[in-house]
Amino acid sequence: MKIIQDYIETEHTDVIEILLAKYVKDYSIRIFFNDGSEKIIDFKIFLTRSLHPSISKYLDIELFKQFSVSNGNLNWNNYDLMFPIHDLYEGVIK
Repeated sequence: MKIIQDYIETEHTDVIEILLAKYVKDYSIRIFFNDGSEKIIDFKIFLTRSLHPSISKYLDIELFKQFSVSNGNLNWNNYDLMFPIHDLYEGVIK
């Protein structure tokens, strides 16, 4: 995963949450956080490096596009795949 763009105009908040996420292209998603910041994150490297079939199946671009924001989290298929908010905010997926 790599950050393609990083927008930092932040407001102070105690708990970071994802307010909105929009598909950009390929495996990139623009994520809007509740502190006013937003990032475009490319998930392709993470997905291509994974050997686990429950993760690598999201290389199917149509399946990848089926993400949602629920309770401040970015997730796919009812929490089948999700990432810690802090990692997304920092741009480091583990």
